[in-house]
Amino acid sequence: AKDPRNKERIFPYIGGEDFLRHPCQHHSRYVINFGEVSESDAQSYPDLYHIVAMKVKPERMLQKDNPDGRRRRQFWWQWGRYTPALTRATEHLDRVLMHPFTSTHVAFAFVPSSTVVAGPHNVVALRSDCGFCVLQSRVHEAWVRLMGSSLKDDLRYTPTDCFETFPFPDGFESNPTIEESGRVYYEFRASLMQRYNVGLTTTYNWFHDPDCECPDIPKLRELHDTMDRAMLDAYGWTDIQPRCEFIPEFDDEEGEDENGRPRRRKYRYRWPDEIRDEVLARLLELNRQRALEEGQVPAEPPVFAGTAD
Repeated sequence: AKDPRNKERIFPYIGGEDFLRHPCQHHSRYVINFGEVSESDAQSYPDLYHIVAMKVKPERMLQKDNPDGRRRRQFWWQWGRYTPALTRATEHLDRVLMHPFTSTHVAFAFVPSSTVVAGPHNVVALRSDCGFCVLQSRVHEAWVRLMGSSLKDDLRYTPTDCFETFPFPDGFESNPTIEESGRVYYEFRASLMQRYNVGLTTTYNWFHDPDCECPDIPKLRELHDTMDRAMLDAYGWTDIQPRCEFIPEFDDEEGEDENGRPRRRKYRYRWPDEIRDEVLARLLELNRQRALEEGQVPAEPPVFAGTAD
């Protein structure tokens, strides 16, 4: 209100908590972004420069005497880490896909491309419902849970392991069935979260709970199955006929907790092991074939023996 020009350098800022808990993945904070401008250019926004000088500069002056520390001290008004490649990749998009670095469930959602996503969370420069369908599907989730790491019981979505290695189906961005199933699922999930005022974590806790009484969750599961069918067909794997079951996450959850109360068992509504492992085996072979075409791997395929949850 004081100086409308300040909006040029103030952006919505979202972290994992807002993303997973807010029904619409709305931000609750803003961030000052001077990009890679000089200090004199930053000073042309005196209100913002003053805030950064008061809150950022003192800490930057305490940085260690190493190349990174010296750079942060010298350019104290800039972010400690800036990703111009991400800015270039998203500048023509109105929205992008986001996924937390750690989360209980695989949960992708769109955020406006003008929103600054806090590190180390993930941004995917895809704005289509096709991209959402691929990444939210159980095909991709099976790959993520095989290739990714974990923090306690939470999944860590590491892009180098989970995204860059994943063999997307050919022509997925122009596949009308993938696009439509992704759109319908996303819109229904969004309306569900707003209707019950819950975020992604609660929604997927309900999704995987066999005792959930929310009347809209069975429809969400049905729409998820539709996305999975579209994905399998896109790969040409029409012979795979998946079905989902409520499968315990761990085998040793029965008994009592530290307070003597019965420990509630956690389930995941997923494909049985034999279906999941068949899909994984085919993904691994597809990955190998594509890498072989690029001359990156030896011709002898690896042996896949299944996964353990």
